[in-house]
Amino acid sequence: MKLAVDAMGGDNAPESIIKGCELALQAYSDLEIVLVGKEDEIKKYIQPTERIQILHTDVTIEGDDSPVRAVRRKKDSSMVLAVQQVKDGNADAAISAGNTGALMTTGLLVVGRIKGIERPALSPMLPTLDGNGFLLLDVGANMEAKPSHLVQYALMGDVYMRKVRKVQKPRIGLLNVGTEAGKGTDLTKQVFAMLKESSVEFVGNVEARDLLNGVADVVICDGFSGNLVLKTIEGTAMSLFSVLKTELTSNFKNKLAAGVLKPAFKKVKQQMDYSEYGGAGLFGLNAPIIKAHGSSDEVAFFNALRQAKTMCEEDVVTTIQHELKDNYEEKE
Repeated sequence: MKLAVDAMGGDNAPESIIKGCELALQAYSDLEIVLVGKEDEIKKYIQPTERIQILHTDVTIEGDDSPVRAVRRKKDSSMVLAVQQVKDGNADAAISAGNTGALMTTGLLVVGRIKGIERPALSPMLPTLDGNGFLLLDVGANMEAKPSHLVQYALMGDVYMRKVRKVQKPRIGLLNVGTEAGKGTDLTKQVFAMLKESSVEFVGNVEARDLLNGVADVVICDGFSGNLVLKTIEGTAMSLFSVLKTELTSNFKNKLAAGVLKPAFKKVKQQMDYSEYGGAGLFGLNAPIIKAHGSSDEVAFFNALRQAKTMCEEDVVTTIQHELKDNYEEKE
């Protein structure tokens, strides 16, 4: 299996990106990687081998670039060339920690949408207290959504959780301001009715306060709401860890207690750390494209690579295509 990596995307590129790739190469003997970016910069951290190729380009897409304009004007950028490797059949999947909007635009323009999907979704796994996590669709690919978009998110999330996370019958929840069927906007009311009649295991409306308790395996929403949830969870976790660190090092007695409890705190951090869950899949595209967190360290990027590899092995894209085809044929 071969993965194409945007070596220049993200806050810590290329060092953390390359170190994450090294971890993946050590973990998976069947893996090959194409690093796309500035060759001189890449070679500071790794040299080409039979399993590591370098595709040189001096052009990069910056975090503050306008997505559509950047992709159209920078067709030889590291991000676009990485996705083009997948389009050309030279790689099975592409991974980038760069500009989210640009990666979505690149995916749409280069590999295209799955037939039957109106809008792709940006979909990360987020932590839960039981350690299983849940999939959230969408977290920002589409700020406004139609009922049909959210129903398609539910179908794609169901496939991913069954094929990749091995959940036999994923519970699908609709993010809302209350659990009652009549709650919410016109959008959520329409989606609720449509999902009740669908083939997925719909558990009804779910509230944001219950997400970390594992109330559902897949949670669907429009991109505006999903992005707020994502940033709130990330910010809360970071703030909590910061407060704990400050308190546990504030005096000698607390430091002694912290030393005793260090293994327990480490376990909690791993359980609630986004980096343990990989990146966000761009669900609905014709090939696996993974958006790693912009501030990914080597562990986070390794997990994004792991996620891409698993999506390829489980043939998630083809399965989604078949599920959607069957779904529409049943309706006809």
